[in-house]
Amino acid sequence: MGCQVTQRDAQRRKFTLLQGQYLAFIRTYTLIHREPPAEADMQRFFRVTAPSVHRMVLALSERGLIERTPGRARSLRVLVPPEELPPLEEPAAHEDA
Repeated sequence: MGCQVTQRDAQRRKFTLLQGQYLAFIRTYTLIHREPPAEADMQRFFRVTAPSVHRMVLALSERGLIERTPGRARSLRVLVPPEELPPLEEPAAHEDA
């Protein structure tokens, strides 16, 4: 039974490059500020719209990559082990990002 959970978790933990950057940001921000970021913090860092950030948070949650409490601010927690996260990079300065 333990192996099945491990395999399922491994499959769920696959993420895109952009998802990896959001995960790395959440972890880094939490380490620095001792609390998770608000969606507005991610919006400023990634230079995207509020709906884009919210969709990403929902996608990360649905994939089991983060844990969050709906309706509670700053409740994000990364479920991916730190060693599996990519290094956080400066986001590209695109107007359409």
